[in-house]
Amino acid sequence: MRFDALIHNAVLMTCNPFFDIIRRGWIGISGGKIEALGSEPEDWQRPAAHAAIDAHGGIVMPGLVNTHTHLPMTLFRGLADDLPLATWLQEHIFPAERAAVKPETVRWGTLLASAEMLLSGTTTCCDGYFYEDAVAQAVQAAGLRAVLAQGVIDRPAPGVPDPTQNLVSARRFCQKWLDRTEMIRPSVFCHSPYTCSRETLIRAKRLCDDFGLLFQIHVAETRWEADHIRTTAGASPVGYLDRAGVLDEHTLLVHGVWVDDTDIAIIAERQAAVSHNPESNMKLASGIAPAARMLAAGIRVGLGSDGCASNNDMDLFYAMDLAAKLQKVAMRDPTVLPAETAIRMATIDGARTLGLDRQIGSLEPGKQADLIVVDIRAPHLTPMHHPASAVVYAAKGSDVRTVMVAGRVLVRERQLQTLDLAEILFQVNRMIPGTGS
Repeated sequence: MRFDALIHNAVLMTCNPFFDIIRRGWIGISGGKIEALGSEPEDWQRPAAHAAIDAHGGIVMPGLVNTHTHLPMTLFRGLADDLPLATWLQEHIFPAERAAVKPETVRWGTLLASAEMLLSGTTTCCDGYFYEDAVAQAVQAAGLRAVLAQGVIDRPAPGVPDPTQNLVSARRFCQKWLDRTEMIRPSVFCHSPYTCSRETLIRAKRLCDDFGLLFQIHVAETRWEADHIRTTAGASPVGYLDRAGVLDEHTLLVHGVWVDDTDIAIIAERQAAVSHNPESNMKLASGIAPAARMLAAGIRVGLGSDGCASNNDMDLFYAMDLAAKLQKVAMRDPTVLPAETAIRMATIDGARTLGLDRQIGSLEPGKQADLIVVDIRAPHLTPMHHPASAVVYAAKGSDVRTVMVAGRVLVRERQLQTLDLAEILFQVNRMIPGTGS
């Protein structure tokens, strides 16, 4: 047997159902998939392979899954910090989008996001924005795996100046990218229950059902939203969506901060999934989503970075750290959301929220070879008593040395293999006034 690629001298963090960790292991890859893995005993004979990667004792784990992004919003990183969500959105982000968002800027902003994600260990993302066709082209060029959604909102938007055409645009995008490549899955993203009418929500969900696609929506992000929907619709945001009939196993609810036990029970009963975005929730002072309670109710919960305008970075290692610690302090219980759970949220559970868990999210034979190598030869990772604790509470995105998606090396020794980082930085700085040249 000769593998296409062999990674050896590694600590394998499988994220399989038993969360097996192989302290000295190897993994063989062929045809873009994991073919075999195991331990390296003293008398181990290295299997033949066309290419071999020595992990130097580093952690090999599934690539991270970012369940909520707005990729082109890297262009607005730091534009309007330290503001309430309503002010940030209405007075800064919406005007900036109207002025700056065009297919070309979306493309370069997405390439910048792709570079940032790859260099910090993210191999799959779930996006929602405008001009999503340009997003898809950039993501495809980078080699990432993605669920990409055309944004829908009942107001003039970039690329859709007539709101009555928002779902026409979404359908066109879905039809174009459906089954075009196994690396990209189209989707529809309704902005929120307060910016999309009930009719729009129902029609968007029906569109997704027609194609068997994921339906995404921001929900219960702020107290203002929760109060507004209760006042105007007589129900919580989750209850409102449930009455509209848009909650099921193919629905991804983003944020879910202002939810109570009744809402959690509804989400669990409908088998909808949740994307938890601790960093943007903190930065915008939206609150702390009850992620641990959702998990206890059997809800699929993944981690998201949100867009760089409301978080500033896309490092899911930091998101894992914050997710675990926020739940501990909120519930005053240090045993809540342990490191292993945080890692699952960023890998296999994130894959489950997107309906991709049969393809990615764990190191198991037959799954896609989407994986990363974390270099542990650093002071902040020494000594390493337990790999899971090291990953969540000490590791950083900058510790990632190798990134592979579908068996293809996209980052080698921290160097991007599919993207020209210098050109991306130049183009983004050139098109954003006041940021340099």
